[in-house]
Amino acid sequence: MTLSSEELLAGLLDWVRIETHTPDTAGLNSLMDLVESQARAFGATCERFPGVDGHGDHLLVSSPWGDHSKPGVLLLSHLDTVHPKGTIDKDLPIRIEGDKCFGPGICDMKGGAYNGLAAMRAIAASGVTPPLAARILFTSDEEVGSPTSRALIEKIGDWAKYALVTEPARNGGHIVTARKGVGRFTLKVEGRPSHAGARHWQGRSAVTELAHQIIALEAMTDYDREITVNVGQITGGTGTNVVPQFASAEIDLRVPTLAAADEMVARISGLTPKTPDTKLIVTGGMNRPPFEQTAAGKDLFDRAEVLAREIGFELVGEKTGGGSDGNFIAQKVATLDGLGPDGDDVHTLNEHILVSTLAPRMQLLKRLMETLD
Repeated sequence: MTLSSEELLAGLLDWVRIETHTPDTAGLNSLMDLVESQARAFGATCERFPGVDGHGDHLLVSSPWGDHSKPGVLLLSHLDTVHPKGTIDKDLPIRIEGDKCFGPGICDMKGGAYNGLAAMRAIAASGVTPPLAARILFTSDEEVGSPTSRALIEKIGDWAKYALVTEPARNGGHIVTARKGVGRFTLKVEGRPSHAGARHWQGRSAVTELAHQIIALEAMTDYDREITVNVGQITGGTGTNVVPQFASAEIDLRVPTLAAADEMVARISGLTPKTPDTKLIVTGGMNRPPFEQTAAGKDLFDRAEVLAREIGFELVGEKTGGGSDGNFIAQKVATLDGLGPDGDDVHTLNEHILVSTLAPRMQLLKRLMETLD
């Protein structure tokens, strides 16, 4: 069964019309219902994992072929988006302009998620029995760091021989062969409050101390080593006439290797006060480990590159600073990421895919599932 990009788009838009902002459990579970129904219709088996802690369900779809007691091919796809409910009606309606189709979450990452299921359906319809069984894990909380799906991803990752992540392609169709690890920290500062006019000298400003720490943190950025530290949000103080007792900052860390992660976590956790009589509390750590390309990952890329050439397009790999669920298992499972369709402006009100890339990218997923052994 060969589907055109236009035929794939028609099915994809049924998924896009169901809005799935991460906190919208009703929307997410509604889409999970649809995906489960479509998967069962071609003979796949499904296991549903009820949502916890205010998050939606997760869904594991297992191929109707293969021996699932042996290691196989795992596709990772998330169905949650960053777009609040109502975006599709007001700010980002579905529309087609030339080769571009716009819609909330269409690129990140419903396009790739839909393609994964379409590829599994096409193999099931063909009657071909691939060497390995395949599974697709659809999750509901990737956009907020995968707090309720990480353990599940890691557990199913223990089963996998190969992992294919259906995040969108990058920069003109490139796939992702490595991702930086992501660290998240909160820095809290406690000083000593006082009246800003009558007893200013008695105070110890938490805001001043936080300013010193921000400068120290930002100075840890080292572009040559591909390490970045970003202080993205700060709070502090209670009024302009009070020396502030408390201040805090939210910190984002990106590192390319496990060694760099260990080094930078120690540096950030080991911050010390610059201002006398102030205290620091640092909490947090690595949210996603670095996804470094292993030898097995390089071999998987080489195989995918040959298949892409047979389909009719060039496969180019690149490293990126953004994390994905592939980060959780890439060190133990040969992993390729960015296998979804090409597009741009993800997480914005201009998010879109290039329709013409749907069919060849689906075909690549299909051929990988058909040939990996």
